[in-house]
Amino acid sequence: MKPHILTSALLTIVAALTACGGDRGQGEPAQTDSGSGQIIGEEFGSRDAPVSEVDEETNPYAATDSDDSSTGDANKATADRGDYPTTAYFGDTHVHTGWSADAGMDGAILTPEDAYRFALGEEVDSNSGVKAKLHRPYDWFMITDHSDGMGVINEIIAGNPAMMEDPTIKKWSEALNSGDPEQASAAKSELITMQSEERLPKQVMDPKWMKSAWEKTVAAAEKFYKPGEFSTFIAFEWTVNADGGNNLHRNVIFRDGADRIGDLLPLTTFETQDPMKLWQWMQAYEQKTGGQVLAIPHNGNLSNGRMFEEQQFDGSPMTSEWAQMRAKYEPLFEVTQIKGQSESHPSLSPEDEFANWDLWDRGNLILVPKPEGAIKTEYWREALKSGMRLQDELGTNPFEYGANAATDTHTGLSTTEEDNFFGKFKTLEPSNKTRWNYPLLEGKSGDFYGWEQAASGVMGVWAKENTREAIWDAMKRKETFATTGPRMTLRFFGGYDFTEQDAKGDIAAAGYEKGVPMGARLSAAKEGQPMTFLVAAMKDPEGANLDRVQIIKGWVDGNGKAHEKIFNVTWSGDRTKDGQGAIQEVGNSVNLETAEYTNDIGASQLMGYFVDEEFNPDHKAVYYVRVLEIPTPRWTLYDKVRFDVEMDKDVPLTHQERGFSSPIWYTP
Repeated sequence: MKPHILTSALLTIVAALTACGGDRGQGEPAQTDSGSGQIIGEEFGSRDAPVSEVDEETNPYAATDSDDSSTGDANKATADRGDYPTTAYFGDTHVHTGWSADAGMDGAILTPEDAYRFALGEEVDSNSGVKAKLHRPYDWFMITDHSDGMGVINEIIAGNPAMMEDPTIKKWSEALNSGDPEQASAAKSELITMQSEERLPKQVMDPKWMKSAWEKTVAAAEKFYKPGEFSTFIAFEWTVNADGGNNLHRNVIFRDGADRIGDLLPLTTFETQDPMKLWQWMQAYEQKTGGQVLAIPHNGNLSNGRMFEEQQFDGSPMTSEWAQMRAKYEPLFEVTQIKGQSESHPSLSPEDEFANWDLWDRGNLILVPKPEGAIKTEYWREALKSGMRLQDELGTNPFEYGANAATDTHTGLSTTEEDNFFGKFKTLEPSNKTRWNYPLLEGKSGDFYGWEQAASGVMGVWAKENTREAIWDAMKRKETFATTGPRMTLRFFGGYDFTEQDAKGDIAAAGYEKGVPMGARLSAAKEGQPMTFLVAAMKDPEGANLDRVQIIKGWVDGNGKAHEKIFNVTWSGDRTKDGQGAIQEVGNSVNLETAEYTNDIGASQLMGYFVDEEFNPDHKAVYYVRVLEIPTPRWTLYDKVRFDVEMDKDVPLTHQERGFSSPIWYTP
């Protein structure tokens, strides 16, 4: 459990959330918190926590249409009106309930309504009967049940006669009704494998089972939408497991309500597995209804190289139209979730000391081993660099992705706090006291085990108000940041005219007036202009202090070769850079016997100004911020102490939570 937060530190953070003002930077003493907490009991989520209210008086903006072509001039015009977002709203774009076939096969019974009530902070009974409650409600939320087989699981459990004609489905029904979690888990793994290999029984693929479940999903989103208080979205997951488990999933998210969506049914992979056809389906929806829709691809780390491959799905060459459609309909990429991270990989970024975290790199979704070279086209950072090179060839950068994080929970319970983690599936909920060693996913070449799950992630959006339209617009323009769970807050601005003094005042006002925010583009620099940045990171008011803020740069040189470099911009304490720009570790206050830590290291906020002294105005470049917390207990340590279990020595017990801004792109 987290330490108590001192009142003075909390006030500092609250003040910074809107203006991002402040002057803390490297070389200054870190503001520290202290205290200790107690390990919570088996009734998870019982900790009471204050909830920050949105002050509508300081957030009076109305939603506006998004701008696909963000430029410095466009953002300056916004700043001149004083019309820019001042609040970060947090939510989850990737939540499954018992209505997803694989979740239901594993024993999940929670409905979309249950999931929304939980997201609002209500206590619910989990799928395994353990009481569950969030420490803090979400600001916005959505249900993204799989379109493939949506609604089928209820028919299988009920023993629908038409379903029982197939021996495989009958076997699944018997397993699900046996009360044996191992039989249910085995049935779930078989379902995932058969869907990946396109061997599902025809009854499962009949769209008639989807209609009722989809209508109820839409109705739940409308029922729980409270503009200004809690925003919901109508959404689904399009679940491509190409070539036998290569994960090319997309979450499809509508800006619109039920009145515009009408009797539309979600697209399934039974109809097509080609992402281009998904984008065309989205385009047809927009043209027919006047609505808007976007998609978020996820789990590139389990795609066996297919997520960012430099060809179309069918192997044909990329085209300008293909690049334009991808860029238009996919503004964000899921950098981190329960099934690991897709930011970067140690083999791609050997000089990055923080690249070795939450790795799921042994195969695809059903553990088919990775082909040689596959890792290079699975990760976000590498794709950001490749996209700039492809822009010259295609006329459009197809990989111009902002930062998203979400859970991909299959329990209906979105839990990213380490001391309140309910796992991916019902069989991995905390009622299973040895879940760390329980098979999570089973495949041809081995298993993924429970301890490999990450209690991740959450996305913050800078929006003018808490409405469906304003938050969707922020996603579309990529003014978003991703974290592994903490509700830390990030600001990032790029431009040519920032000064060191700008980092000591109202960073947001200076950022919008003189430059562009995260997710935007900068046009050609004038002769002799420096590339300058403002960064601000505030700790989660209920979480750990911050270690450091980094800017990660990628660029393409005159020969078309891609490069990257990591800059430590601002950090806590009196540490100093060495000759290579590195700084020493922040320290570690975690008690491995009690699962407690103290905030007597690190900083509550870090603000900084950075000049890229190596900037070449003739080279395309991309920049994003990465912020790291001090080391804290991982969910495995909380389980180890709470349940008094021994774990293998290779199970990680601590980690450094982190956040990522959407990038800023520079094009000559």
